[in-house]
Amino acid sequence: MSARRGGYRRVLHAEAPTVVGLLLDDRDFTAMAGYRSFPFTDYRQYLHGMAGLLRHLHARGTHIAVTLFDPDSYADYCSTTRRPPDSHTTRARYTAEVGTTGATVGYTGQPLSLLRVELAREADRRATWERAGDALVDAGPCPDCGHDLAHCAFDRASHTLLQLVEAVGPGTHHVVCSLPTEDGPPLLAALHVDAGADGEIHLAEPDALVLCTVMASGTVTARTGGIVLRTTADGEPDTVRGWSLRGGLLHPLTEAEVFDAYCTDTVTGEPVPPEPGVRYRAGIPVPPPPGRRHR
Repeated sequence: MSARRGGYRRVLHAEAPTVVGLLLDDRDFTAMAGYRSFPFTDYRQYLHGMAGLLRHLHARGTHIAVTLFDPDSYADYCSTTRRPPDSHTTRARYTAEVGTTGATVGYTGQPLSLLRVELAREADRRATWERAGDALVDAGPCPDCGHDLAHCAFDRASHTLLQLVEAVGPGTHHVVCSLPTEDGPPLLAALHVDAGADGEIHLAEPDALVLCTVMASGTVTARTGGIVLRTTADGEPDTVRGWSLRGGLLHPLTEAEVFDAYCTDTVTGEPVPPEPGVRYRAGIPVPPPPGRRHR
């Protein structure tokens, strides 16, 4: 009877998901190494132990979600919940809670170096989505229809994105949308789109959600953003086109403006050498969404 119970426990353990918190870089590791209960003193040793743990759990058939362990967020959590920060129990509770709301990546056996890149990308994507969403929270009513502006702005952004892909035609497209903010870095979202000659479109929905949210936030903030689209097609050089984003509408850039936008470092403002074999073309006119007034 006890053997059967042990077998049941093993089956249930295999079906119970596990959330693992990962310190993304050496800076985060140094912050946590200041706690006496934290057992590691070397980041490489920590990563080696983490890789071993993940491989062990994966070999047992356990579903593993790896979440970002952020020391600053952890300190806020401890202050809010009044739990002792220098405790492995508190770290475990924090990991479990942040795993349901924060950035997570599934571990499927990929190298830890790749997992860290995936987790960093997911954290950036979620942070962008949250910042863009904050701009929509108190948007008020839509001046065109009277309904919730945030909802209308997102619907129009989604429609505009599809219209944009349809306008540039078949190919593999990389779309980047940027929008300045009052304080802090600009909102930046990217999306990879495969558009077939038959009109069928394949894209990653999480990336599309973030990009459309950034576009929608531009409607309510009245700031001018930009969209750059790079198309790769068989047998042809890559083509780059650009648009300014004002009031939720796309306005085509000239060929010279596209060149300047693509060949300028967005952080430093310094010129960047153009890529050989890349064509810079003016943006294509994109019709406004239905019911949208021109501005």
